[in-house]
Amino acid sequence: MQVWPGEAYPLGATYDGAGTNFAVFTEAADRVELCLLHDDGSETAVELRESDAFVRHAYLPGVMPGQRYGFRVHGPFAPERGLRCNSAKLLLDPYAKAVSGQVQWGEEVYGYHFGAPDQRNDLDSAPHTMSSVVINPYFDWGDDRPPRTDYHRTVIYEAHVKGLTMRHPGLPDELRGTYAGLAHPAVIEHLTRLGVTALELMPVHQFVNDHRLVDMGLNNYWGYNTIGFFAPHNAYASWGDRGQQVLEFKSAVRALHEAGIEVILDVVYNHTAEGNHLGPTLSFKGIDNPSYYRLTDDPRYYMDTTGTGNSLLMRSPHVLQLIMDSLRYWVTEMHVDGFRFDLAATLARQFHEVDRLSSFFDLVQQDPVVSQVKLIAEPWDVGEGGYQVGNFPPLWTEWNGKYRDTVRDLWRGEPRALAEFASRLTGSSDLYQDDGRRPLASINFVTCHDGFTLHDLVAYNDKHNDANGEDNRDGESHNRSWNCGVEGDTDEAAVRELRGRQMRNFIATLMLSQGVPMISHGDEFARTQRGNNNAYCQDNEISWVDWPDAEEAADAAGDERAALLEFTRAMVDLRSEHPVFRRRRFLHGRPVEGTRDELSDVAWFTPEGEQMAQADWDSAPASALAVFLNGNAISEPGPRGEHIADDSFLLMFNASHEPLDFLVPVDHGRQWQVVVDTARPEGVPPGQGPKVAAGDRLTLPDRSLTVLQRPA
Repeated sequence: MQVWPGEAYPLGATYDGAGTNFAVFTEAADRVELCLLHDDGSETAVELRESDAFVRHAYLPGVMPGQRYGFRVHGPFAPERGLRCNSAKLLLDPYAKAVSGQVQWGEEVYGYHFGAPDQRNDLDSAPHTMSSVVINPYFDWGDDRPPRTDYHRTVIYEAHVKGLTMRHPGLPDELRGTYAGLAHPAVIEHLTRLGVTALELMPVHQFVNDHRLVDMGLNNYWGYNTIGFFAPHNAYASWGDRGQQVLEFKSAVRALHEAGIEVILDVVYNHTAEGNHLGPTLSFKGIDNPSYYRLTDDPRYYMDTTGTGNSLLMRSPHVLQLIMDSLRYWVTEMHVDGFRFDLAATLARQFHEVDRLSSFFDLVQQDPVVSQVKLIAEPWDVGEGGYQVGNFPPLWTEWNGKYRDTVRDLWRGEPRALAEFASRLTGSSDLYQDDGRRPLASINFVTCHDGFTLHDLVAYNDKHNDANGEDNRDGESHNRSWNCGVEGDTDEAAVRELRGRQMRNFIATLMLSQGVPMISHGDEFARTQRGNNNAYCQDNEISWVDWPDAEEAADAAGDERAALLEFTRAMVDLRSEHPVFRRRRFLHGRPVEGTRDELSDVAWFTPEGEQMAQADWDSAPASALAVFLNGNAISEPGPRGEHIADDSFLLMFNASHEPLDFLVPVDHGRQWQVVVDTARPEGVPPGQGPKVAAGDRLTLPDRSLTVLQRPA
């Protein structure tokens, strides 16, 4: 075999049409062998003799796409110094663009012997671990263009590749649970009819099923256990895992773009699947442990601000390069449109505390590629000072956990919720205005993958996680949920009706709020996980979306689910049609200069039609209010500088446990029309809703929401 010197950049395996260049960084190694793997189980080892700035490299003519490979790193195994090199372990390329196979758990994939964590284990891991794959980078994107949907027009749909597609009745069996399933017309039609503009995929970077979960007969279903930051997870590919997964993912992105849907990836750059000092040696740990991980003062052990055993070393230039190279790759080569960063506070821990001026944010800010896509932070981690909602830099948007908590509290009847609810409804200026951000920095959500589904939020007071095998100890115990009087399934008509009303309340509130709404997959037709609020390990019907079908529509539950779907579509449509719900600037609470309207852009009223006073906001039992949104007082201009005018709306919220009369204010419009009424089973009046005049009284049933519209 010919071996040429090759180049130190780019890192990873780069096929150029005639052969492949291999390059890997390691400062810890004495020697590095590139191992080409053959289907008969044998391997050909090539020592990487060339080294530039600790990057070992070589070019191999004739090595083609589909070739499996790995590295064997020769060097010190000295845990007391943080060094865990072990040439018996076949290691994944940190820059692998595709990964073949899965880990077969046993002592072979660990760098130490069970029961003796400081004793080197020389069992060969190659037959039991995954392998890297050389890919063909060429793909016909045709006329693919990123949709580049503005945030104020964005509706995000959080979904799991397998969970969304596994039980879809319109998909052939071979496409269920796959990237190709995402691209199927039946799935895309559902998303477009729902009004979704961005599909936020739970982790699709190559991840590992934990040893513990596999022994329990479970899987790491959610995928927050990354081992390959460049490789699409191979288990979601229907075409194969020798590089075909890359083509299949690209094809799915292209199809979604054709439908005008952006693709956002949930990415996990805060830790890897190698766990703590008792975890396996799969890649980074054996290549250069102290360069990749945050170690404690005793370098045998790992700092852990993620709850997973390790944290990546965010002050290491090689870690920062890895992350930025990965982000750019997914944008430029895979054409994705943005990222949601899991436990993003960890990325800001350059030293110990969370630092919004850390190197990571500097790099993102100045990067001409990454800075131009959607950047969404999950603004917390499990470390000290890790809850950072509202504290990310101006370029970023955030999952607004305070929005979720406040909206849940309001509708379950918690006292003293009105004042904070008003802030959350209008874009959370208290969190984002002081650093120059706007309402669109707030990614609003009521539910997500982590926690109860929307159905379970109104059907369970307590978590029911027994299927996870941890005696119901795992998962959040404080869910801000309310079961409406009965725990779990029930045939009681009154309870079912109340639950339906509450689900409509949550969906309507989400779509009427300033900011960017996010729907969790299946909530639009009342998906349930049977009370499991931590279904991370449930790769089965507990987590998979149970799609409505024609037969189900014949029974009551099916009819309720179909009605909720239609209501969700109607609420998304209402939002998309009216810029007054999609403000790009914060509301002022006063008339807008340059308009003839003397009314303020927003006004708050008690149910008696009087302007809210401080005493009304402070009243503990208060659980109802009305808010006027003035469509003639939109301060931000259109794209050509034109004035934007819209209809005006009066939103009436009755979160109390009894019916309340609401007086329509006498000086904010003479004639109104009801366009949303969550007390109705369908939520939206058929055809034209009833007319209402100033000074009229409307009776809102307990826990319901009504929207009045006044033409511009």
